[in-house]
Amino acid sequence: MGRLAKRAAVLVLPLALAACFGSDGDRPTLMDAGPQPFPDNFRSDTLALMRTYLNNPVGVREASMAEPALRQVGGRPFYVSCLHFTPRETDGSYKAMRERAVIYVNGRADRVVERANELCTGAVYAPFPELEKMTR
Repeated sequence: MGRLAKRAAVLVLPLALAACFGSDGDRPTLMDAGPQPFPDNFRSDTLALMRTYLNNPVGVREASMAEPALRQVGGRPFYVSCLHFTPRETDGSYKAMRERAVIYVNGRADRVVERANELCTGAVYAPFPELEKMTR
């Protein structure tokens, strides 16, 4: 009976997790957003978002962050903060530094953009040691 229960759990678990994520209707889209307020808690919001974005948030090196600036995203102005960091790979090694953009919607960190070149042009970075100190 124990094996059967384990197999059933493995089959049912993905369905249960999918239900937890909700629909896209729960999350504001970039097209629906109006004038954007400055993200007052951008550092802590970015940390929370990066904790879920990174496969392993432990051991990040060389972290730096640019203060949020209004940038055009999808033809509309949003606050965007840019990050430089070197994450620890799954095998424990370190590879190239990454650049990511965090887009804030309604004053909250909403999503991470991997192709950040254009969004982060001219960004001025400062050390972001909190990102290096993250734990699981």
